[in-house]
Amino acid sequence: MDMATRSPPLRLDRSRQAAPQIVEALRERILALELPPGTVLQRAELAEQFGVSQTPVRDALIKLGEEGLVDIYPQHATIVSRIDVPSALRAHFLRRSLELEIVRELAGRSADELARLLPVLREPLVRQRRALQARDYATFTRADHDFHRQLAEAAGVGELWPLIRQRSGHVDRLRRLNLPARGKAQSVLRDHQKIIEAIAAREPASAQAALRAHLAGTLTFVEEVRQRHPEWVTG
Repeated sequence: MDMATRSPPLRLDRSRQAAPQIVEALRERILALELPPGTVLQRAELAEQFGVSQTPVRDALIKLGEEGLVDIYPQHATIVSRIDVPSALRAHFLRRSLELEIVRELAGRSADELARLLPVLREPLVRQRRALQARDYATFTRADHDFHRQLAEAAGVGELWPLIRQRSGHVDRLRRLNLPARGKAQSVLRDHQKIIEAIAAREPASAQAALRAHLAGTLTFVEEVRQRHPEWVTG
């Protein structure tokens, strides 16, 4: 499958380096499955879309290759990778381990500090509700990522979030495939609300239980996805 030529021109912030912005843009499109597994990424075509030379595009593709989101075949092609289930399992373990500590730490904060933090932590939930009403799963997913990122930042470990994101491409795509399933998005939103309520109540054990329940179902639907999209999943 060749990269869709109908994609609109992508504008870059000329005050920032081009390659990281291209990484962000392509990563978002890959995770949203706008660029599904098997899509061929043409360096020249991407350079034209972003209005840059091929050098930052090459650098961006190398970075995405390091994250496992593309497979690079030198002198041949760069292709969006298949979803690797073992990699998804490892990323899920890493994320669960870190976030259990994050919510425990936040739930142990003082009432005054939580009063300052909670409005920020609740804001992505507002966006998720609006996106759910509009059945806008791309916006819903971005707000989901923002919720978990802001938990990390509130706990003072925001610098670890890029590490999680770099390892989560396979599990994020699995989750995105399952999001339109009946009741799934509503369940995600309810789980987020329970996590926030436990943090607000300053109950570390409850916060960890809510997070564990939230993440427990992340990979239970792998076989269903594999049956629906056998060409997209490996491992």
